[in-house]
Amino acid sequence: MTIAPILSRRSFVAALPLAFVACSGAAGSGSAVAAAEALPELVVYKTPTCGCCTAWVEHVRDAGFSVRTVEVEDTGPIAARYAVPGQLRSCHTAIVEGYAVEGHVPARDIRRLLAERPAIAGIAVPGMPVGSPGMEMGERRDPFTVVAFTRDGRASTFATY
Repeated sequence: MTIAPILSRRSFVAALPLAFVACSGAAGSGSAVAAAEALPELVVYKTPTCGCCTAWVEHVRDAGFSVRTVEVEDTGPIAARYAVPGQLRSCHTAIVEGYAVEGHVPARDIRRLLAERPAIAGIAVPGMPVGSPGMEMGERRDPFTVVAFTRDGRASTFATY
């Protein structure tokens, strides 16, 4: 007999801050809730018809980020303005506190970027790898790399999946 999960993975992750408050006894202080509310807004530039971009926006919202979506016909000029190298471009570009977040970057890597504040222009998941946030296809998960890049085009590995 198989038992279906009560919560989806996204719902579970979204509920974690509330579970922390309930379990830690910090409900009165609201420290976990305040931390979740302190996440900055992402401004996401995407084309109007891209479904995977919409799914990625849902992923970062579920992770606690506020998101403002700006629909554009071509994300290329936005990516160029924020120094995203051509080989790292994907289907949408987000801006958060001056950093570019290109493509299907997991929310936890955006949190890490903001916590560490490295001297880079941004992070990217080039292409549209299956299994990355917004590109889920059942249980299939292709390996992918989150790449950090500088304004002068130097790239390095930020995270691997």
